[in-house]
Amino acid sequence: MKAEARTMEENTVNEATSTATNFEEIFVSYLRYERNMSPETIRAYEKDLHQFLRFFSKGDGEPAQPSEISSLQIREYLQHLKDKNYQKTTVVRKLATIRSFYKCLLRKGLVTSNPLSDIPTPKVEKKIPHFLGTEEVEKLLNAPQGNGFQPVRDRAILETLYSTGLRVSELTSLNVQDIDLTGETVKARGKGRRERVMPVGSFALQAIKGYIEQRALVPHINEKDPDALFLNRFGDRLSSRSIRKIIDKYIKVTGL
Repeated sequence: MKAEARTMEENTVNEATSTATNFEEIFVSYLRYERNMSPETIRAYEKDLHQFLRFFSKGDGEPAQPSEISSLQIREYLQHLKDKNYQKTTVVRKLATIRSFYKCLLRKGLVTSNPLSDIPTPKVEKKIPHFLGTEEVEKLLNAPQGNGFQPVRDRAILETLYSTGLRVSELTSLNVQDIDLTGETVKARGKGRRERVMPVGSFALQAIKGYIEQRALVPHINEKDPDALFLNRFGDRLSSRSIRKIIDKYIKVTGL
């Protein structure tokens, strides 16, 4: 009987520990299947949540139960971020992650109250966007020089962004079959995985066609993800971060 009782007690402890460590998995599943967020957004939210829960870790290293974290403690966490010189936009994003996390837990009945209900979102000063003139755009589009895989790919990326107005995240999700060279259209997947079809200019289509032809000449590059339109030299789909680095590189090269 004692052995049986001990086994039951151990199972209870294991279940409690499992529950305590599964909040991040529950949240990720919520973002992926109920909110239909992109993989990159999910990774950012997951990283923010992990940092938040670890801030309240107990002495044994286990993160605190979300129901144990008070409004005052969350305010202390936000102050901690400010003391660490996080930018206000970053603090606002992390706070948005925590709000989504508790909204998820409330919907699933895993907490009974929301400690963020009386915490306002800091106001972020909106910057006036800088628009490129016609000459500046031409300078940027012509920045990739050469006929190798990388400059041809980069030229296609810049031309596609300019011609379609796609978000960077939408550009990274493009597949080869999303480009209709005959119909001169592109099918993009936006937020919530919604699809939309839009026209593409002749210069962009020519650049994409040239890139696809150049890509076919690179050994083994199509083995990992042959459906993806824009690949790196290892055959992996380019991430949003990689696309932004490419854009920033040519902005720096052209002095814009």
